[in-house]
Amino acid sequence: MYNPSVSGGNASTEAGSRLFLYEVQGLRQSAETDNMANPIRKSGSVFIAVPYTRMNQEMQRITRMGGKIVSIRPMEDVGTVSNAEPTPITAPVVVSAEAATPAGTAPTQTTEKPMTQAAPKKAAASVPVNLYKPNSPYVGKVLSNEPLVREGGTGIVQHITFDLSEGNLHYVEGQSIGIIPDGTDDKGKPHKLRLYSIASTRHGDNMDDKTVSLCVRQLEYKHPESGETVYGTCSTFLCGIEPGADVKITGPVGKEMLLPDDPDATIIMLATGTGIAPFRAYLWRMFKDAERQANPDYQFKGLAWLIFGVPYTGNVLYKEELEQMQDQYADHFKLTYAISREQQNAEGGRMYIQHRVGEHAAELWELMQKPNTHTYMCGLKGMEDGIDEAMAAEASKHGVDWTEFRKQMKKDHRWHVETY
Repeated sequence: MYNPSVSGGNASTEAGSRLFLYEVQGLRQSAETDNMANPIRKSGSVFIAVPYTRMNQEMQRITRMGGKIVSIRPMEDVGTVSNAEPTPITAPVVVSAEAATPAGTAPTQTTEKPMTQAAPKKAAASVPVNLYKPNSPYVGKVLSNEPLVREGGTGIVQHITFDLSEGNLHYVEGQSIGIIPDGTDDKGKPHKLRLYSIASTRHGDNMDDKTVSLCVRQLEYKHPESGETVYGTCSTFLCGIEPGADVKITGPVGKEMLLPDDPDATIIMLATGTGIAPFRAYLWRMFKDAERQANPDYQFKGLAWLIFGVPYTGNVLYKEELEQMQDQYADHFKLTYAISREQQNAEGGRMYIQHRVGEHAAELWELMQKPNTHTYMCGLKGMEDGIDEAMAAEASKHGVDWTEFRKQMKKDHRWHVETY
């Protein structure tokens, strides 16, 4: 059960005893603003070691002193650059007297010591990539093609499952596969492949390691010149395909959206429409009974939070699955909807995903301070700016530049985006 927050918690726990390195710029010191025993540089960066249990307090103190937090890194991640000579940090490293000194004792002066840059994390060697290529695709049969849009929803979205038993196509959660639709284009050439996020776990919906599933919306739009309705080639091919038909499949591809192995991680998922696909795979792996039995080494005990934006309640894809998992694992799974055509935001307009992020920005920000929090975004590209705006407003309350903070999360492999 997730209990401790960044601003509290038990310091005797493994997390509570950890130190984090704050890179801070623009600090000023005076008797009026703070009482800090350590010297402050007049320019450049200051590196401050902060215990986990005092992270929020230290942010507030830095803000009072006019500082801006450039990055936050776990101290154990501060090592040497892979295949390179150690690069010392020239600014001093100080242990915050306010944060690190027990109550009732006098702060002690710390000595400067050189630090080195964080080593980049290596990509997982076990992730399969390009087992089947466009010039030699795997041909799998359609096992099922089920509608996902319910009454009151709009558009066509299908859950399609393919048989993999005749080949060696395997994958992990967060990857994509390519589909090559039948037929030729207007120049008589075979259609090019389209990539789709996988909506099933590595074991497949049937838990037999022999299937892969997709969540596909039929693309439909008005031609800008003629005004006639145009349907997407591959999405229409897939949405109308019959069980038993053969489909050319490539891949798998992708390492951007992989789920961390840490069962205690916090996983924030921001989805619109069919962007739910990889998150369905994550949630099955975390919470489905059969998955938990099949994965004894991965028993999720952290916090998963899905914020899901759709136009109508009828467009909440996999609604029964999601709500059943929420009921069963209420201490570990939080589910928040943004239903644009049915709900209103605080200003009286439509409720989009960025408005939900804004409503919960303080809690999301606090979770993002944890070094094992991963944030994933999948769906329409248009949601990115609104989410950035909402989080930037919250970060500024703590004296942090959101853009720089997000960049650091990306470097730490904790910020994952797949939009279209």
